[in-house]
Parts: sequence; structure tokens; C-alpha cells
Amino acid sequence: MNSSEPGWSASETDVMDAITKIVRSDREAVLATIIDVEGNAYRRPGAKMVVTPDGSGVGSITAGCLEDEVVELARRVLEEGEPRVETYDLMEDDDVWGLGVGCNGIIDVLLEPIEDDYSPVVDTFESGGAISSVTVLEDEHETDYRFERGYYDPSDGIDSAADEFEWFGEETERAVEELLEREQSGTVTVTDADRSIKLFVDTVTAPPELVVLGTGHDVAPIVELASKNSFRVRVIGFRGADAVEERFPDAVEVSSTSPSSLRDAHEFDERTYVVVMTHNFLDDRLAIDELLRTPVPYIGLMGPRERFEEMLEDFADEDRTVGDDELERMYTPVGLDLGGGSPSQIAHSIVAELLAVDNDRTPQHLSEREGPIHRRVSSITDD
Repeated sequence: MNSSEPGWSASETDVMDAITKIVRSDREAVLATIIDVEGNAYRRPGAKMVVTPDGSGVGSITAGCLEDEVVELARRVLEEGEPRVETYDLMEDDDVWGLGVGCNGIIDVLLEPIEDDYSPVVDTFESGGAISSVTVLEDEHETDYRFERGYYDPSDGIDSAADEFEWFGEETERAVEELLEREQSGTVTVTDADRSIKLFVDTVTAPPELVVLGTGHDVAPIVELASKNSFRVRVIGFRGADAVEERFPDAVEVSSTSPSSLRDAHEFDERTYVVVMTHNFLDDRLAIDELLRTPVPYIGLMGPRERFEEMLEDFADEDRTVGDDELERMYTPVGLDLGGGSPSQIAHSIVAELLAVDNDRTPQHLSEREGPIHRRVSSITDD
């Protein structure tokens, strides 16, 4: 497997879908997951790659530096039927692809056969929830429990397959809770009394949902690009004849309703983002009024700022007050200023803004950012 193969660029949703199919079938495969990184690396802890017996894969854990090695090691894991952790030191590897480009980091990878005990993760992912898979890497007292796995669900707490093994103490739960809140994975060492245990906490959350209102020709590029970035995209049209699935193959659902019936037609929650692009002033205004009555954190509106100001004037004439908290959720004109004007460039602008909002980031050049791009897990355990 190399970086030119389609599976390498699969989205996180594609990887989880592949895991789900393996769990619910009789097929075999190995799951390779980055569990720790020292220094710099292309991917962070939690990045996954599924490797099948024929050597094909879905997903990536590097920019191509290790995939071939991981495929070979995965074959051994399948033969032996036992998980293992492999450490790759790329700190001095300055000849990746023969171009003198190294990852400049030490990467720990957990390789394990995909089995039925992964079902809680795929079930939670499919239901739209969040869960943490917690795997024992090292325990100074109980070596027999290496690779034992438990799960943490925010609503049910922690469940361990080994009830007699009390490796989920209060300190463990605190670390897992914080990682889950940040939607972050990583390796943590928890010390409780005279015991120290090293755990890999793999936080898996369902992808955010993007609802696009409109069925114009400029909708398809947004649907395609957002789905590649792990959004579950739904298209809702206000003209039934245009809302056909064939026009938006990357959407998980295509439907039609009226602007004033949006809340009846779909459940909008805190993990739903909406882009309004019907190009019809009345439809947009009715849709915005409905959406502002939901908890969605992002409402992107296509069109110039003056158009939205005209909507606000209409709302005022109808004695509909739009508060500051509602205005904070409005993004209009929708998208980041990337300078492009083609449908594809506009789609990149909009999806880039969606990613920034979802990741709680203020867009800027990475060259201007101080410190690491991704928050390190050590900032949690060192507090």
C-alpha cells in the first residue's frame, strides 16, 4: 500500500465504516492505531488504518512513511492472533521517499485483530454518540491484563470486560473524561496509591452533521468536499423535483420540505451545522427564522452581508427580535476569504470555515501559529 492508493486518503468516517463491516462479518482484518507520538508526525494519536489479509488497507497513519511496514506487520498479527505495540523512530530518518523529507518523530502504533469486542465502538459511532475505548498497555503489577480493554460512555461510566480487575479508578476516569470532552485520543499514565498503569484512551465520536438547504448546482461541490472531510451531509430542498439522490451521491440523505417545516422535518442539535443556499430570499428568511430556534452552533448563509441586513429589517417589521446570541451563530457571507470564485473554490471556502468552527479554531496561516498544531495529551496529565 502506498500514498497514491485510494484507501490511503479515506476519511475517518470511511475508516470507521470499514471497521464496522469487519466487526459484523466473518472477515479478518487488523486495526493499526497511533497511540503516542513524540516530536512531530503527520497524524496524531487516534489515527487509524485497517489492513486486510491481502495487504489492502483503508486509512493512513503517516504520509506514506510506514504504511508498507505496517501492512507486513499486520500479516504477522493476523497469523499470531495477538495485539502488539510497535515503535517507529523517525527522528533521524531524513530520506523518506528518497526526497530527504522525514516525519521527525517517534510513533507508537497498536496493531490488533478486529474482533467482536470492538462492537461498542461501532455501535456508538453509528448511533451518533461518543465513547472512549481504554486499553491497558502496561501495568507494573498485572502483566496478564496487557491489552485488556474497557469502554467509557458519558452516560453509563466505565465498563470493563474484567470485572475483578480494578484498573478503572477515579484518576483514570478523570483523564478519560477530559480526553472525551476534548474529542482527543492519547496515551496516559495513571498513578493511584502505589500502582502505576499506562493506558491508551481512544476517543471515538460520531462525525458532525452538515445540512445543506438548497439543491442548486453549487450544492454538489460542497456535499462532496464536506463528506470527504467526515461530515455526514444531508441535503434538504424546498422544491421536491430537484431533491433527488442521484444529484448528490455523497449525501447520506436527500429530502424535500417547506422552509417553515424544517424543525418538523429534521432534528437539529448541537452537532449539526447548516449552510443555507436556496438563492431565494423568502425561503432563506423563513429557514433562518426556523434555524435560529434550534441549538445549531453554525448557520452559514450564502449571499452578501446586505442581504442578511435586509432580512433583519424584515424580522424587525414582524416584531421578531434577533438577539446577540443568535447573531453569533450566523456566518454570512458564508465561508473564509480564500479569494476564489469558482464553485469548487467556494466549496473549499465554506468547508474550511466549517472545519475551523468544528475544531474551535481561528483560521490563520500555520506559519504564524506558535507551538504545536495539535494539543498534546501531556497537557492533560501534567495539570
